[in-house]
Amino acid sequence: MSAEWRALHQADAEGPNDDGGPSGQASYGRVNPRGVDTTHGAILYLDGITVSFDGFKALSDLTLDIGVGELRCIIGPNGAGKTTMMDVITGKTRPTAGSAFFGQNIDLTTLNEAQIAHAGIGRKFQRPTVFEQHTVLENLELAMKTDKRVRPTLFSRLTSEQADRIAQTLALIRLTDEAYRVAGLLSHGQKQWLEIGMLLMQEPQLLLLDEPVAGMTDAETERTGELLHELRGHHSLMVVEHDMDFVSRIADGGKVTVLHEGAVLAEGTMAQVQADARVIEVYLGR
Repeated sequence: MSAEWRALHQADAEGPNDDGGPSGQASYGRVNPRGVDTTHGAILYLDGITVSFDGFKALSDLTLDIGVGELRCIIGPNGAGKTTMMDVITGKTRPTAGSAFFGQNIDLTTLNEAQIAHAGIGRKFQRPTVFEQHTVLENLELAMKTDKRVRPTLFSRLTSEQADRIAQTLALIRLTDEAYRVAGLLSHGQKQWLEIGMLLMQEPQLLLLDEPVAGMTDAETERTGELLHELRGHHSLMVVEHDMDFVSRIADGGKVTVLHEGAVLAEGTMAQVQADARVIEVYLGR
């Protein structure tokens, strides 16, 4: 597959081609909504979500929404319900009560994990999960949104359009020079970027990122912030993070949501939530 990709496309090490999309914008990750109704401006609605485990409420009447193209940061102390919330969104956990909609018309509580991923929601866990024995390029090829049945997979050939998408993704995640390197030899930060690239190959509209800079060097953290800003607007992003300096940098005046005991404690800009006495008491003051 690597030789085939090389023959079809010479990757541009300078970065993605900026004339591939409408109005001169980069075309990476641009997805036809395919039936997801976002006419009211929101990509995700959670309304009154409650999740109980043997009487313990991991989420308690949680209500929030994420706008199309928004980068929303989610913060909160351990046990606040951040992971459970993402489990509900991705179909891993069924809520005890409440509703969860992707756009206005896709009821997430009726779909399984695979169906939700296919609908356009991608999730990245804290620890990177890549195919370490395969090259960076092969990881992106394997993650591509295609027919995964045995026969189509065995006899598939990479098209020039697919090669272009891979090249643009490599440039976006700054791994063009590592395209033929075995993924297991990448640094921790590079593996994180590769996993984000693999999610992008699945053409998501909403990305859920769990502590994307955990364990990174300062330089890798800075680069990840740049990457998330580049994705913003092309995708909607929900970023769960504990590094407050990183949240301050990527929030960039946008909305930050603070969870506590399974519910929304506060919302606003980073400056607003940091000044909120309730947030100081239960989270920042600890």
